[in-house]
Amino acid sequence: MTNIKNKPVCVIVGVGPGNGAAFAHRFASEGYRVALLARSTDFITEFAEQLDDARAYACDITDATAVTLTFGAVGEELGKIEVLIYNPGVGVWGNVEEISIDDFEASWRINVLGALLASKQVIPAMKIRQHGSIIFIGATASRRGAARAVAFASAKAAQKSLAESMARHLWPFGTHVALVILDGVVDTPATRKMFSDKPDNYFIQPDAVADNVLRLTQQPPSAWSFEVEARPFGEVW
Repeated sequence: MTNIKNKPVCVIVGVGPGNGAAFAHRFASEGYRVALLARSTDFITEFAEQLDDARAYACDITDATAVTLTFGAVGEELGKIEVLIYNPGVGVWGNVEEISIDDFEASWRINVLGALLASKQVIPAMKIRQHGSIIFIGATASRRGAARAVAFASAKAAQKSLAESMARHLWPFGTHVALVILDGVVDTPATRKMFSDKPDNYFIQPDAVADNVLRLTQQPPSAWSFEVEARPFGEVW
């Protein structure tokens, strides 16, 4: 790495081969130093080597101590965080009779508690600088409680409310909090295998989502967006 302290920093929480990797590529190409956070380093360690000024950090985003230590390391090694993208959101499926208490709690801890813990790490410095962006990657599950999405839908709805409350509080201090609601299936090797009979226009392209997120961080404060939907034209809505 060279002169990394002269670049803005983007932290991406929840980096895998789909949206997380696309966010990393997009922000790295825009001159950001990128911190890649995931529970396991199996993917992110090798992936970080493919990018300029990127580092991998193992972090359980639901563990307050681990979050504090990880963000402290990011600040020490990379510098001031200008953008936080909160991307975790693995679904746990089952109706109210099928879902286990542990799975229900895990969904809330990942989608809501982790979002709060990560945000608290960057808010103070963003307020002082009167500049920064916190972007949550949401889902249309936050708007409708499908029978078998009792854990995921309720957690994503809570995440949406958290983001809106944060936006109302932080926008006056120069911190742009926004929510990107994904409506559809993200194009990854796993989803392509799962939906092998579907055409290309069935899938959300991660690179396109990354472009939307980048544009959110570039909006002027007089015309900030809070909620942006992203769906392929083939999606029924």
